[in-house]
Amino acid sequence: MTGVAPALALAGASAILAGSVSPLVSRSPRAGLAAQSIGAVLLGVAGAWVLVSGSAVGAGFRGEARPAFGIDGLSGFFLLLIAVVGAPAALFARDALAADWRGRSLALVTGAFLLALAGFACARDVSTFLGFWELMTLVPAAAILLARQDREARHGVFVYLAITHIGGAGVWVSMLVLAQHGALAGHPLGSGLAAFVACASLIGFSTKAGLMPLHAWLPRAHPLAPAHVSALMSGVMIKLALYGLVRVLFEWLAPPGMWVGITLMALGALSCLGGVLYALMQHELKRLLAFHSIENVGIVALGLGASLLFRDIGQPIWSAIAFAAALLHALNHALFKGLLFLGAGAFSKAVGSLELDRLGGLLRRMPWTGGAFALGAMAIAGLPPLNGFASEWLTLQSLLHLGVASHLGVALAGALATLALAATAALALYCFVKVIGLVLLGLPRRPECAQAREVPLGMRASMAFLAAACVALGVLPGLLVPTLAGLGPGRVRLQGGVALNVPGTGSLPTLALAAVLVALVGGLVRLARSPRAAPAPTWACGQPPTAGLQWTSAGFTKPLRLVLEALLRPRRQVRVIASAGVVEAVLYEAEVPHLFDTLLYGPVSRAALRAAGIARRMQSGSLRTYLIYLLVLLGVLLALARTGVLG
Repeated sequence: MTGVAPALALAGASAILAGSVSPLVSRSPRAGLAAQSIGAVLLGVAGAWVLVSGSAVGAGFRGEARPAFGIDGLSGFFLLLIAVVGAPAALFARDALAADWRGRSLALVTGAFLLALAGFACARDVSTFLGFWELMTLVPAAAILLARQDREARHGVFVYLAITHIGGAGVWVSMLVLAQHGALAGHPLGSGLAAFVACASLIGFSTKAGLMPLHAWLPRAHPLAPAHVSALMSGVMIKLALYGLVRVLFEWLAPPGMWVGITLMALGALSCLGGVLYALMQHELKRLLAFHSIENVGIVALGLGASLLFRDIGQPIWSAIAFAAALLHALNHALFKGLLFLGAGAFSKAVGSLELDRLGGLLRRMPWTGGAFALGAMAIAGLPPLNGFASEWLTLQSLLHLGVASHLGVALAGALATLALAATAALALYCFVKVIGLVLLGLPRRPECAQAREVPLGMRASMAFLAAACVALGVLPGLLVPTLAGLGPGRVRLQGGVALNVPGTGSLPTLALAAVLVALVGGLVRLARSPRAAPAPTWACGQPPTAGLQWTSAGFTKPLRLVLEALLRPRRQVRVIASAGVVEAVLYEAEVPHLFDTLLYGPVSRAALRAAGIARRMQSGSLRTYLIYLLVLLGVLLALARTGVLG
């Protein structure tokens, strides 16, 4: 039986590889993408097999630079995560991509991306680990440039590659140090070296994960990619960065020190609140979803940080619960964010635009896509009985318990993190009330919306699968949580069952909660259809209701923008156009600038460009000038040696 998982994994990788090569010899990418979807399913089955059985297969981690692969419980979980997003994403692309050279190229890149993600999860030596780490960055960049050739896409890819490679240097440094000192094979590091590796890994992996303030690439790159690639980037790629961080902090540096857990929770809290606030201010759907990825990665980071702190203060059961909450939310976010990005791609295909103020009324015209998108929106907003509520509830219980710890610093960190998560949940609900209202409900704001039609069957089936998975994990999370807790510190086994059983807090009866809500909704629907419930026209102050009288994106967020004006620093411009003393028009423009760009990345970028300009002027091409530079450098070195600085 131990050979089943490797055989399934090998068959899955082979199917994806064959599906990637197929578009090179075929005029249509459809068969290749179908093979990729099947291959992703096989990889997921292999991962689930190892996760449930608890027995690792293949090689273990080692410091030698010789290619090695293996699957343990943690890798198996992330292979499962790759499959639940990768399979529907490839199926979605099968109907979404055109049968031209660009569609075939994107199909090839999609397969390469799936192989890079799976290879990173299964890598067991430092060279393979770092090789697939870089491929995870480069392949999506190629997909963006294949899909779009405009200036915005080129600039977005440049920012994406620049930030992830500069920040990713921390991954290279930490992994090479760990390999050099045998930590990958289980040899402990000294305290000073361990602190250095922890800092480097936090910077490196957090950059690819999109944690604030290292996130600036994410809202630029994700909206530019094709919908199925955006689903893989947001649902899987940024989670695999957290997988790398888990390996370093929970396995190779264990224990890394209490300051690491507090730092990770601080980054998570900043990402939660910052991500959801900036998501609220967006007017384009995919960019809004990209900021919500930052928010949800922050929630996962809160759980991981809490797990580290619980381990440090000697509470192994709660450490395992917090770890399980983090992994469960990583899986849940992969499901509903994959669904939302695929839904955005379907809307874009049907309407041609994702500007929130140019959509409307799509639920009536695209009931399957609109219904699945609405369910994903409710899941990411944390509404019961869906999966987002289950993992956020479990994370909140962990943070609440951390807030009553005997250690004052830990208790303060837990209390602040609890406040951050509670505020994030409320703002996320507010944000997706706006999204559903503007995109799905109301009147069409442009003719294309009125003429929208459902997308092909493969695209609808992909979204339906993800929507069903959101419901299933929301109703039955207790079946998975004990297994996830067993992957965390101490390998603690929790009590199993359908409900979420958490010591000291009672339990969350998810199945009963779902039954009550279904009965309540069914009763309301029946009342609405009764003869006594008569439809009434929309009241618009006596005017006939038109699209121009509907709420806008700015109208939804204006009250919050006014309350947080000192923090968000919105920019406004009002122009009055008058002729002969008569006002003909008033033009109002407003934007909420991204403060991390204006206060951090903008100044750094300008300083780097100035330094590059100086360096360019110094490269005169004159041998005489270069000799002068060498003489000056030699003089400085001699002076330093003379004064004993270089003794």
